[in-house]
Amino acid sequence: MIHTELHAAGVHDAQLRESYRYCRRLNAQHGRTFFLATRLLAPSQRPAVHALYGFARYADDILDDLDSDADTAERARRLEQLAAKFFDGADHADDPVLAAVLHTARTYHIPLNLFDDFLASMRMDLTVTDYPDRAALNGYMRGSAEVIGLQMLPILGTVGPRSAAEPYAEALGTAFQLTNFLRDVNEDLSRNRVYLPADELAAFGVDRQLLMWCHRSGRTDPRVRSALAAQHDITRGVYREARKGIALLAPASRPCVTAAFTLYSEILDRIEEIDFAVFSERASVSLRRRGQVFGTGLVRAWRARRADTSPRGDLTAGAA
Repeated sequence: MIHTELHAAGVHDAQLRESYRYCRRLNAQHGRTFFLATRLLAPSQRPAVHALYGFARYADDILDDLDSDADTAERARRLEQLAAKFFDGADHADDPVLAAVLHTARTYHIPLNLFDDFLASMRMDLTVTDYPDRAALNGYMRGSAEVIGLQMLPILGTVGPRSAAEPYAEALGTAFQLTNFLRDVNEDLSRNRVYLPADELAAFGVDRQLLMWCHRSGRTDPRVRSALAAQHDITRGVYREARKGIALLAPASRPCVTAAFTLYSEILDRIEEIDFAVFSERASVSLRRRGQVFGTGLVRAWRARRADTSPRGDLTAGAA
């Protein structure tokens, strides 16, 4: 399958093809929902998406690889080394993730400042453990969520000016990440991080000490449940806004984004269904349901591609 994708994308250089294959393996191994949705894109689009995922995973592993005994200073050094290599203008054929993502960025003319913003948020994870208010959290999510949507837009394509779709792409990235924050609050506490605005939690009598009690006991205090319910409502509102942007995407890309939207929003549903017991179980969508969404998406993607007469992207075109 990857041979077909790379051929469709116009990637013929043997070493570059192996770089994209490596990123695809990362996505398949770790991406789960993301990888499943990616399968609904046209074959020519998939390698670039795998490259973007691979780069994000690369940085995330530097920060949170629990098998590593690296301290904060060493992780910071590795992150700076990654940033320096990304921006030094070389192709880095010896590094499969960098080779693929740099090629993708050049091909699709993805602004490099988006990667700079992403890395800035990754640096925050090294030292920032709490966010006092929504503005502070939004500052973090600019690089960790919004820019992911903006990086994807040139690959997905739009039916009008890209600028019209950008606010919705940002909102979709934010919706997905806010869902992760709610689902993974227990896991994040094990890393000494809280990705929920402290002032909004405090309105319900919740502070870090109470969250740590929930973490240690595996129980959700009623005050925490109320606070999480309020965060859930805010996140649901972000989804409502983000949904408006799907119609602005190229028709062939809509089934993929619709599937991802559906599966992530159903994770949010599941968090509510388990009554916010996120300290004792991890909310997820069943394999059967994922299969249903994927099956529906396959039919829609097939129909969209049959109706789409626009030329497919070539990952060698435009690469300077």
